[in-house]
This record gives sequence, C-alpha cells and structure tokens, in this order.
Amino acid sequence: MLSHEQIWAAIDRLAARHEMSASGLAKRAGLDPTTFNRSKRFAGDGRPRWPSTESIAKVLEATGEGVGAFLGLVGGPRTDPAWQFAPVPLLGFAQAGAGGFFDDGGFPVGQGWDEVPFPGQVGDGVYALQVSGDSMMPVYREGDIILVAPTAQTRPGDRVVVRTRDGEVMAKVLARRTTKTVELASLNPAHPSRLVALVDLEWIARIVWASQ
Repeated sequence: MLSHEQIWAAIDRLAARHEMSASGLAKRAGLDPTTFNRSKRFAGDGRPRWPSTESIAKVLEATGEGVGAFLGLVGGPRTDPAWQFAPVPLLGFAQAGAGGFFDDGGFPVGQGWDEVPFPGQVGDGVYALQVSGDSMMPVYREGDIILVAPTAQTRPGDRVVVRTRDGEVMAKVLARRTTKTVELASLNPAHPSRLVALVDLEWIARIVWASQ
C-alpha cells in the first residue's frame, strides 16, 4: 500500500531529478506554484492531504517521465542513495536583494523561503539561490540553482555570492581581499569587475555547488 509520505517523497525526488524545487515542478506543469509546498501536504487539523492524480499526470507529462518511472521513485528502497536528500532553503536572486531573508552573517532567516531537495548531506546554514537574468552568463544561466555556504572559508579564485549593505546581491569571483576592500571579478565579461569597501559589504559566502 502506498503511503502519504511515499507519494510526496516521490514528487520531491522527481523535482530533484530535473534540478527543480517542488514549486518549480508545479510551475512547469502549469499548476499553481504552491501546489506541492510542504504547507499544503497537511490540512489545518493535521489530516494528510494527497496530491491529485491530475496533478501527478501533469508533472509526468511536463517532465517526460512515465508512470513506471514515478512508481520507481515511490517504491525505491530507503537505503538507495537516491532516496537520501536534504531539503535546502531556496530563494530567487531578486528576493535575496530584499530585506528580511538573511541575518548579519548571511544565514537564511524569516519567511518566504521555498525548498529544493539536494542529494546528500549539506552543512548548517547552507541555502540555494535560483539565478535570474543573464548577468552571470556564461557561467550561470537563468534557472540554474547554486548552493551557497556562509560558513565556508573563501579564498582568491573562489566563486562567491556577495550582498552589499544597500541590498545588491551579486555572484562574482573573489579576486583579492585586503584589510579595507574586496575585489570582485565578474562572471559575465560584459560586466565590469567591482571594488567594494569592506564597510559596504554585508556578507560574502562561497558557492559550493551548481545545478549545471
């Protein structure tokens, strides 16, 4: 007998297989983006809510997966490494520039975060950002998901995400750091490098993985 947990886990694994969040999977299928959110999986009184057969059919069509493949995701043994994933907070770059999503150290806080399942284990405070626009081309394309680690040590040559005190969020290459400034090389050759004073820098975090 299929359980509520197994069905929802299969949807999460299907999203992860196609490098999307649960909301991204819903949007691709033409559904409301919140259809598969964790908050929708139980009613207010705690009763489990099941995804409809129509919504499952739509995500299978959108991803090109068959019913057999979906059932394989449902019934896979929990010892299979493919079952082992961690939910990681996910935010779009545009949202990341707004206030209320990070503390002073660059750790995720507050409401409004989505989640994306990431195969394997991740460290404390690690979160994901979804790229929008072309400012990070050709390294990161629109829709790519990057994993950011606020506690990871940064060295020259590392790809990093930087947030300035005025709310600007950038993906750059850490070129040089002094006692007063940080030099950031651009990923997109059409955008110039930046020299940012440390007093104007809110936080800097290393990119540890990308969905490319």
